[in-house]
Amino acid sequence: MERIQIRHVEPSDYPHIISVVNEWWSGRNVADMLPKLFFVHFRKTSFAAECDGSIVGFLVGFMSQTFENEAYIHFVGVHPEFRKKGIASALYGRFFEASKTFGRSVFRCVTSPVNKGSVSFHLRIGFSMEPNTKRIEGIPVAENYDGSGGDRVLFYRILGA
Repeated sequence: MERIQIRHVEPSDYPHIISVVNEWWSGRNVADMLPKLFFVHFRKTSFAAECDGSIVGFLVGFMSQTFENEAYIHFVGVHPEFRKKGIASALYGRFFEASKTFGRSVFRCVTSPVNKGSVSFHLRIGFSMEPNTKRIEGIPVAENYDGSGGDRVLFYRILGA
C-alpha cells in the first residue's frame, strides 16, 4: 500500500477538493454541501489524506456548539482508486482523537439512504443508526431531514472521553 500521510486541511486545499468531489461521488452534485468556510474555520478538526503529495481523501468535522459533548462529521471523501485501503477509517480515527481533546464523546453524522457504501461503512466502524418511523429498504431514515425529499440516515457513535 502507498504511504498515506494525514494532516489538517488548509484553505489552500479547497480548490483541488472542490474540483474533484462530484467526480468522487460518481457525478452526483455534492459540491454545494462543501463551502470553503469549513477549510478556513474548522482546520483543527478537519483532515486531508495525502499520497505522494496528492490529496486522496478528506474529512470535514466540527464540535457541536449546542451539545457540549458532541462532535459532527460533516463530509468525508476518498478518491475511488484509494477506497478500501483504510483511509476513511484513519481519517475518522484522527477526528475522534482531535474531538476528545475538546471533551467530546458522542459523534454524529448523516448520509443519504441511496449511499449504500456509506451506510455499510458507518455500521462497520461502530456507528449505530438513529431509529425513525420511515424506512427505505429496511434502513431507518429521517424524512425530509434536509428539506423536501431530503431523507437522511442519522448515525451516532459513543466513545469514552
